Amino acid sequence: MFSRLRAQGPTVLIPLAWLLVGLAHLDVVTDRTVLVFHVVAAVLIAAFAALSWDEMVTGVLRIWRDILLVGLLLTVGGIVGLLHSPLRVPFLTTTLLGWMVVPGVGLYYTGKRVPAGQRMYMAGAVLSILGAAVYAAALFPAAETALLAGIGLALVGQTVGIVQAVRQPDDSSG
Repeated sequence: MFSRLRAQGPTVLIPLAWLLVGLAHLDVVTDRTVLVFHVVAAVLIAAFAALSWDEMVTGVLRIWRDILLVGLLLTVGGIVGLLHSPLRVPFLTTTLLGWMVVPGVGLYYTGKRVPAGQRMYMAGAVLSILGAAVYAAALFPAAETALLAGIGLALVGQTVGIVQAVRQPDDSSG
């Protein structure tokens, strides 16, 4: 059961995380909710990395192990930003853009090395990176619709990539 949860959990957690980001931008959820989510996410990322460390030594899984470690740092940065007002905007912006770009790079890397599902991985990479570009471009001046569009692109792109990975888990050695 645990291995199934570990393998399929991200297909639910990734879209939920992006949905929460969108809801936070719309002020539907409180900062406290976002903080709790960051803490839970940091714990889950650390646990997943620790429990999967030996399985993620070579091939495509190695890059995803590195992405988990960078993602953990990004998430902790988000916690810092939520706890310290003067750091809020730069830390949360870095966290959000980092979580768009870093998995996008991982999806691109995966698509170059795993023939099965290559189009899905590449589409996920393009959507995730495009989401970061749209979001970043919308920051100055802040255009809420474009910010949400960037979040939506990252949500779709990363969901496509993780669903492909779960559908064909044996192709991770590339």
